[in-house]
Amino acid sequence: MSATTGPESGRAGLRLLPRASVAGSPPADDRATDDVRRARAALSRVVEPRDVEVAALLQEVGPLEAMARIRSGHGTLARFAARVRALHVERDLEVAAKVGARVVVPGDAEWAEALDSLPIPPWCLWVVGRLDLVDTTRRSVAVVGARAATSYGEHVTTDLAAGLARRQWTVVSGAALGIDAAAHHGALAVDGTTVAVVAGGVDRPYPAANATLLRRIAEVGLVVSEAAPGAAPMKSRFLSRNRLIAALTRGTVVVEADLRSGSRNTVTHATGLSRPVGAVPGPVTSMMSAGCHQEIRDQKAVLVTSVDEIIDLVGDIGDDACDEPRAPDTVVDRLSTEDRAVLEAVPFRRPVALDVIARDAARPPLVVRAALARLEQARLVIGESGTWRKAPAPRRKTASTGSAGSAGSAGSSGSSVRAPSRPRPALDAGPTLPLG
Repeated sequence: MSATTGPESGRAGLRLLPRASVAGSPPADDRATDDVRRARAALSRVVEPRDVEVAALLQEVGPLEAMARIRSGHGTLARFAARVRALHVERDLEVAAKVGARVVVPGDAEWAEALDSLPIPPWCLWVVGRLDLVDTTRRSVAVVGARAATSYGEHVTTDLAAGLARRQWTVVSGAALGIDAAAHHGALAVDGTTVAVVAGGVDRPYPAANATLLRRIAEVGLVVSEAAPGAAPMKSRFLSRNRLIAALTRGTVVVEADLRSGSRNTVTHATGLSRPVGAVPGPVTSMMSAGCHQEIRDQKAVLVTSVDEIIDLVGDIGDDACDEPRAPDTVVDRLSTEDRAVLEAVPFRRPVALDVIARDAARPPLVVRAALARLEQARLVIGESGTWRKAPAPRRKTASTGSAGSAGSAGSSGSSVRAPSRPRPALDAGPTLPLG
């Protein structure tokens, strides 16, 4: 669904949709007919994502005929009989309208062409929010990771997401507990743009602890699902939604993941789509980082520790490249070759005479005397009655022992943004809670 002409502007200059289209009425320039839109909406209710048989049927005969054959229940399509009997497309569309959701299908201006690169694209998308999906995800990064995240992982994620949002990149994640929630919170904390791709219906916040977060995302960003309203977030749907996160973004970053983490499934989809993948390292003693380390070891992911490195990985060649990291220059680094040679010849503890320094530096005494004067002025050597020794090195300030480590501070581009603490309820679907 297209943006307005001569448009309203959302966050970071992103286009806003006409209010009429947000509630489900497609603009006139979208090519999909109402019948096609309803057929695809029906498919999202009746057929699970990535169903190989239905995908082939859809490719062969189109959505209207495919849905007609499913309703008739010929052959193996009879397995959908119970769901067909319970199907009520108009009711789904009414529920969607109540929470401000619209149905986006192939042929719509808002349909992201990147979805068509998936082996089995979604039948349709249910989208809540006034931003245009294509425009919003044009410069976007998926930030995913473990639900049972550590404080280190949440801190680093929040800082990285905030840094990406400050640089006008959309942060896309799955609205789960842990790393996903931290990614959304980080973007929102700096008034950035974020997209939540959820496994259940857009009217059914899951987990319930993130209901407020999802409402906020719906207000200022987008909430996206390929499941019909009211659909439960089953395990298979989580795995299916991961491919949407990978397809909608320029690349994927995994912050924390154990060896069996579902976020590694997102990595598999991203690499299958030839999208770059980054992984943030963690302590070698933490199982929550073992999956990240394995992805790097298997050369499926590039090690990233800062916003600059992420943008260098997923951005445009040349325009978004970052400089190689280097330590800041010291006073010694800025010395001339002569002065550095003289400094190396000066001992630390026992002061020595000029002739000893000249001998050890293999330089004439006049050259050494001039160099020592410059070194003394730079407070690198101390002169004592015609002898010299190195000055003690300045005491380094003790670094703060924050949980984010270097990755967190590098990604923040300023003061760090901490993820708020959140309760961790049991993983049940909870009650139906409208986003509107």
